[in-house]
Amino acid sequence: MAKNFFSKRNVNFLLYEVHDVESLTQHSYFADHNKETFDMTIDAATQIAENLMFPFVKDVDKNQPELKDGKVKVHPSIRNYLKAVGESGIIGADFDYENGGAQLPVTITSAVGYILMSANNGMMYIGLTAGGARLIANFGSEDLKRDYIENMISGKWQGTMCLTEPQAGSSLSDITSSAEPLEDGTYKIRGQKVFISAGDHDATDNVIHLFLARIKGAPKGTKGISLFVVPKYRLDGADNDITSMGIYHKLGQKGVPAMHLGFGDKNDDCIGYLLGEPNKGLNYMFQMMNEARIGVGLTGVSITSAAYYAALEYAKERPQSRRLNAKTALDTPQIPIIQHPDVKRMLLFQKSVVEGGLSLLLETSKYFDLAEASDDPDEKENAHLLVELLTPVAKTFPCEYGVKSISDAVQCFGGYGFTEDFPVEQYYRDVRITPIYEGTTGIQSQDLLGRKVMMAGGKTMKLLAQEISKTIQSATGYSELKKYATLLTESSKQLQEVTMHLLGIAGTGDIERFLSDATLYMELFSLNVIAWQWLKQAIIAQQKLLSGNDDIDFYESKIHTMKYFFHYELPKTQGLATRLKDTEVLTIMTEKEVVM
Repeated sequence: MAKNFFSKRNVNFLLYEVHDVESLTQHSYFADHNKETFDMTIDAATQIAENLMFPFVKDVDKNQPELKDGKVKVHPSIRNYLKAVGESGIIGADFDYENGGAQLPVTITSAVGYILMSANNGMMYIGLTAGGARLIANFGSEDLKRDYIENMISGKWQGTMCLTEPQAGSSLSDITSSAEPLEDGTYKIRGQKVFISAGDHDATDNVIHLFLARIKGAPKGTKGISLFVVPKYRLDGADNDITSMGIYHKLGQKGVPAMHLGFGDKNDDCIGYLLGEPNKGLNYMFQMMNEARIGVGLTGVSITSAAYYAALEYAKERPQSRRLNAKTALDTPQIPIIQHPDVKRMLLFQKSVVEGGLSLLLETSKYFDLAEASDDPDEKENAHLLVELLTPVAKTFPCEYGVKSISDAVQCFGGYGFTEDFPVEQYYRDVRITPIYEGTTGIQSQDLLGRKVMMAGGKTMKLLAQEISKTIQSATGYSELKKYATLLTESSKQLQEVTMHLLGIAGTGDIERFLSDATLYMELFSLNVIAWQWLKQAIIAQQKLLSGNDDIDFYESKIHTMKYFFHYELPKTQGLATRLKDTEVLTIMTEKEVVM
């Protein structure tokens, strides 16, 4: 079993040195906080992760949830975990005081989420609870807030997001779940939902579903969707006619039950409470979906982190063969495999994905905080636009590249990596769902290219270009980094050229062709953004080294990994750009392909 699953030193580096989270306390909303309160929260999460989560990684995977007599039983460690995070205040830490939170920055709670999920992603329960409670806090009546928020953020009640239906999948326009108004202002709910994470289990006293349905007579399509709060048990303790119809047996993340639920199937007596206004449910739910997308990105980078540290530990301890230039010196000791170039390359790739991906997620979280708390209207708007632009990237890169990274972690172990003797086989299974969760890579890519790059008349891309330009300008002040500033400048220009080329196709009205390779555009975009994050880290590292800081190994490792990313990963943009500007389109269905 690996000893480590994350680096607290790296978390502190990103929070305090690269992204300067303390600067948020200059805003009145966060004025009650300082580094001490931030550290207390990080320390509490670390203790829970180390003591109540990490020791149960394998056990939770081996003893997955079971549905017996209509009830779902999960691993007993999950109840202890939920109790601990509830008592610590972690679940609603970034809620405002009025709703029982501590008004911590989302940047801090994102770091907390990374630590917890690195320890054991089979305990992925609290993110959905916090998201559901936040929806109620933002759009619910005073009664709903009073009745639900406290028990949710205390860990006593679970929250879920009920969107997907058997016949609709990702096409929310086609959902058929219905809501019939009753005289007392409540609604009778009917329908089925599938793939509902933590949709039912015995580690909590109640499950609160945030449920999309169509009120009878509502318009077709997404404009007729409303959002409801539908509890497993009503406030008086009565059963609310929700049936656990089955558990999906999954490739990974086996500690979290993915449920098929029936609402009103038994007695036609499932009651829901309208959240906000009728027919605006999807607009409300997008808040939770976007929050969940950041959460999925964090989950992806967290699982990747756990696998990386397991591989790094193994590579330092496992002796095999000699250096290539001394392979025939059989009278000399074998060397740790980390000294072999190919293993070193794989470890550098993993490190670049974990630390680059986490940096992007914290950057996006800080923009979220500024969008919420800034007193400057321009800064507030700009931060909001940057969150919109970066969210699909922050969800996608850590997940897609996380799969590749953990594949390399397995490779570092050789044949042992494919066995249950080491944890990376589990992490490889666990991470594969993350490119699917909360909007697949294809959906995120179409959102990025089809909507976000031209949001606000293209202002989003201009804002990002300005942020990257600031980093490039700063990097040019250091001789060690000038080369990389130039490389990022050239790559950014290439991204702009590709974007304009594709928007030209969009201007012809051929949307299918415009978006046909959106996932490749996402990868091109992501590699540029992660290169930006690595250059930001390298600037701080170079400053520290020049100032005579004692932590030389840490900072030199940062610069070395930045160089790896620029020399090994960023060049991939050349091939992607060539394909995206190619006039030959091969993926759009034509009659010529009908013959088998």
